[in-house]
Amino acid sequence: MNSSAQRIGRCLCGKIGITAKAVNPEVHACHCSMCQLWNGGPTLSVHCGMDVSFSNEEDISIYRSCSWAELGFCKNCGSHVFYRAIDSGEYIIQAGDFDSSDGFVLNQQKFIDEKPSYYRFANKTTHLTGAEVFA
Repeated sequence: MNSSAQRIGRCLCGKIGITAKAVNPEVHACHCSMCQLWNGGPTLSVHCGMDVSFSNEEDISIYRSCSWAELGFCKNCGSHVFYRAIDSGEYIIQAGDFDSSDGFVLNQQKFIDEKPSYYRFANKTTHLTGAEVFA
């Protein structure tokens, strides 16, 4: 993992603070059907490892979205706070949740086979199908 320095972020209302110690600056776009339902479009996220902390954790609601992941939301404003892999405990956080996106680069699109036809990104990225993601 090509980690950068610590990043600080927050939810929309500011009630939940996010501190991630080792953020990978490679932004991944996920086009899976779950992300489309969660966001109304693709998720643009960065891998943050397990060394992530939150202020006001009692204000985070957790939803187990599938057998391998759970989603964290702010109980106050509804912002998406994290996606967490259950097996590894790794946090994946939306790139826009951080106060600064300096150094972030969109370099991969996942579940490209589930991407709707009404949009496409101009960036040159690696494309992975759902089967390739799980392989």
